[in-house]
Amino acid sequence: MIRQLTLQLLIILAVGSLPFHRSLKGPYISVGGGFLVSPAVAQNITSTNDTVADETTLLEQCDTAQRNINLLAWSQTDFNRCTVRLDEIISGGLGKDGIPSIDNPMIIAADRAGDLTPKGPVISLSINGEARAWPLRYLIWHEIVNDELGGVPIAVTYCPLYNATLVFDRRLDGQVLDFGTTVNLRKSDLVMYDRQTESWWQQYTGTDIIGTHAGRSLTVLASRLESWQQFSLRHPGGSTMIPAEPFQRPYGINPYQGYDTSSFPFLYDGEVPEGIRPLDYVVVTGGKAWSLKLMQEKRIIRDQGTTIEWQPGQRSALDTRMLADGRDIGMVTVTRDGADIPYEVTFAFVFHAFTPDGEIIKQ
Repeated sequence: MIRQLTLQLLIILAVGSLPFHRSLKGPYISVGGGFLVSPAVAQNITSTNDTVADETTLLEQCDTAQRNINLLAWSQTDFNRCTVRLDEIISGGLGKDGIPSIDNPMIIAADRAGDLTPKGPVISLSINGEARAWPLRYLIWHEIVNDELGGVPIAVTYCPLYNATLVFDRRLDGQVLDFGTTVNLRKSDLVMYDRQTESWWQQYTGTDIIGTHAGRSLTVLASRLESWQQFSLRHPGGSTMIPAEPFQRPYGINPYQGYDTSSFPFLYDGEVPEGIRPLDYVVVTGGKAWSLKLMQEKRIIRDQGTTIEWQPGQRSALDTRMLADGRDIGMVTVTRDGADIPYEVTFAFVFHAFTPDGEIIKQ
């Protein structure tokens, strides 16, 4: 089913959970770390509810005439190679790199980070004996960090509209890719691009959906979303990223205030799962999903060799205006044979958008 999203609907969805951005001529609806949607853009948004595309299969025709994006800004992108229709992609109105990635992160020893709160959420990863944390108080404003850990070039990514925290190996066919933000969305998810070929990548799947590498996928690394305190206890000799320019953004403030308790996701026109709120948290791994409420009740679930454990002590990054005041939603670890495996703590609508036939286990 195809339907037109009206400006009125967009404003209702935005104002219900997100503040207006008043520092620019507009009006503009502020959606996180610089993502802005103007009324002119909003009036031209068309979304689809069609069957989920196979992101690894090239389409015979990309249909560049049906689009909500400015192709002139992407002269290096091969729009003749795509795995999704271009009319599924929504422009954010700011243009390429409107949300700036961090490309030369400043790294310090974890015990020198004085401005991080114990329950503050961080993405963490350990490679070849090196452990590092990337606090969401910074990533919520930048969404992508191009980094290197243990000799491996990585992209640390966070989509606030999905609460999706994924870390990718940036190597593909012997080439190291550098990633930035297109400031476009598909299914409400961040669309990244690599600066080598300007191919467009779906953040939630790590798959190139438009461009030279269309149909190819990045390797997802087994990172964790946990509290700063938990990371510090696990890795006392670890390191963390801090911004090189600490006053570049109002770090510590959540520009998505109240988003994870709102009634409907922003800039999403797809179907939602039944029997659960679209923005209820779920734990996703191996093509399955468990509600976070169930995890909070059970504390530990074992499923075909996979162990999922929950414990309290981590705040939501998408709740209150100040991240340090967010409610405690706890943290999850997912292991197999004692080793971490990739997982996501995301929203119910996200799992349904990419796995429409999948079951969300609620009891």
